[in-house]
Amino acid sequence: MISSVLVANRGEIACRVFRTCRDLGIATVAVYSDADADALHVREADAAVRLPGAAPADTYLRGDLVVKAALAAGADAVHPGYGFLSENKEFAEAVLAAGLVWIGPPPEAIAAMASKTRAKELMGVPPLTDVTEADLPVLVKAAAGGGGRGMRVVRELASLEGELSAASAEALSAFGDGEVFVEPYVENGRHVEVQILADAHGTVWTLGTRDCSLQRRHQKVIEEAPAPGLPAALVDELYARSAAAAKAVGYVGAGTVEFLVADVPQAPGCARAAGTPTAHFLEMNTRLQVEHPVTEEIHGVDLVALQIAVAEGTALDPEPPAARGHAVEARVYAEDPTAGWTPQTGVLHALEFPAGPGVRIDTGYASGDSVPVHYDAMLAKVVVHAPTREAAVRRLAHVLERARVHGPVTNRDLLVASLRHQAFQDPDRLDTGFYGRHLDALTRPGDGAAHAAVAAALADAARNAGRFGGWRNLPSQDQVKTYGEQEVRYRYGRSGYTVTAPDGIRAVSVAPDAVRLEVAGVVRDFEVTAYGDGTVHVGPHRLTARPRFTDPTGQREPGSLLAPMPGTVVRVAEGLAVGDRVAAGQPLLWLEAMKMEHRVTAPAAGTLTALHAAPGRQVEVGALLAVVQPEDRAGVPTEAQEEASA
Repeated sequence: MISSVLVANRGEIACRVFRTCRDLGIATVAVYSDADADALHVREADAAVRLPGAAPADTYLRGDLVVKAALAAGADAVHPGYGFLSENKEFAEAVLAAGLVWIGPPPEAIAAMASKTRAKELMGVPPLTDVTEADLPVLVKAAAGGGGRGMRVVRELASLEGELSAASAEALSAFGDGEVFVEPYVENGRHVEVQILADAHGTVWTLGTRDCSLQRRHQKVIEEAPAPGLPAALVDELYARSAAAAKAVGYVGAGTVEFLVADVPQAPGCARAAGTPTAHFLEMNTRLQVEHPVTEEIHGVDLVALQIAVAEGTALDPEPPAARGHAVEARVYAEDPTAGWTPQTGVLHALEFPAGPGVRIDTGYASGDSVPVHYDAMLAKVVVHAPTREAAVRRLAHVLERARVHGPVTNRDLLVASLRHQAFQDPDRLDTGFYGRHLDALTRPGDGAAHAAVAAALADAARNAGRFGGWRNLPSQDQVKTYGEQEVRYRYGRSGYTVTAPDGIRAVSVAPDAVRLEVAGVVRDFEVTAYGDGTVHVGPHRLTARPRFTDPTGQREPGSLLAPMPGTVVRVAEGLAVGDRVAAGQPLLWLEAMKMEHRVTAPAAGTLTALHAAPGRQVEVGALLAVVQPEDRAGVPTEAQEEASA
């Protein structure tokens, strides 16, 4: 019997495994990097062992250090979580060689399926070689790992070589394995997967389907179970192919077989045409998936508890529990969807979700924690289980909208808008191109943003009134406060606050932390919370006031390229040097932060007059990376360029 488990991971998945271990009476051990010294998973563990350093390559990807940590802490088993070393055959072998129980599949099964190239060969789907124009578009993918790392869509043959190199470098950094391969890119299909669980006695469960079609940067955002609207015959086929894959490699433990379901041709508007959909095998993940909670909710099981039971030699029942109802999961990320999904860091002032029947929150953060730059930007997974899909979707949007997520910019508003979008609510319109078609509309501010700005401005005025001892007994002129694109004008007189812009809003009552407004005869209350870093949260809205006057020290010369996020410069374009002529859109350098690689490109054709980036350099958001002096419209260098090249 297992008595103590070390989780070779961090954040949300470590906390989730610890929760089950506590329920089972099993002691827990955490490992942590220097950046995670005070992280929630460390605080929740019974014991913790430091992995010196901050970068994943120095810490969570060091299997030798993790095994030593398990032995030092007296653990008798290791759970890999997902990501990092979870699909690393050598790590699994090292755990077993140390006399520890490996809560995962046999190393041979990992070797057969964790490499996507070998998995495809096993399933009779070889990767593309000698790509031609006729094969485009294609997808470059990392052979190890997942989560969208080391993945590139290639639409022009001339860019293939560069994308192969970039994907390989990213995969090596994320998974310690730079192998990549090429496969056909099927646009606007549905990403459907099957959860499997197998024991050492020959029983293989297929625990339903999941739909994970809503993705950005090839990483899932909203998942649900069961996958809606699939024909029964297709579901039976997916189950059979998934069970066959598991049996073919002697699989033991939890895993997921992923497919891309597509109809040909596509109907106008990207709603799928009537007909029989085709399932294309993508990969088998030899680990627990991030989205496993939706399967747990509809089947009433604890997959981590079952993983532990299987690792202890327990036999599964002949058939899995039947599914009931529908579950939907949304991943809340610290990222800005309006700025290329750029990850965000900083203090998480508040992270609170409404409780209730059928609501589940999995997180690796608590209010007051800091979001570091080194790892994935996911803050929490919010899951709702209900009798029907419609009820689950509606309830999840409600929970997200009323959550207190204060601190860095997040994708919370996008999630709410996505769940309420007609194209998501109609299963026949689900596909992986959802955000490509609808992102602009989903991120467009509504009337609520203007009302929130008014509440923030009036609450700020009330705070200042208290701070400076009241108001002068004189008629007041308009005061102006701007939050983003929302300008608010108001004045204060004998009768209180009067809102002069936007039109049609009346201030009913104003306090530093609560404002009541009347809009078109409807009275609404707004909770206002201001923080020392300049952010103001009004309900679900995050606002930052614009300064009244421009800070001259913050001005940059034209063509300045600033770091869009804090991170590490992983590489600079080969041969790039000051004085080079560059083309518009030409990649200059690459930044890596929070499991994302960001390419910095030339904003216009011109001359590179400064380059402050070098591989390995740590930069803060807004740091000057390079300067490209643009050409004039006739393509002639500007006067500044002539001086720089003289």
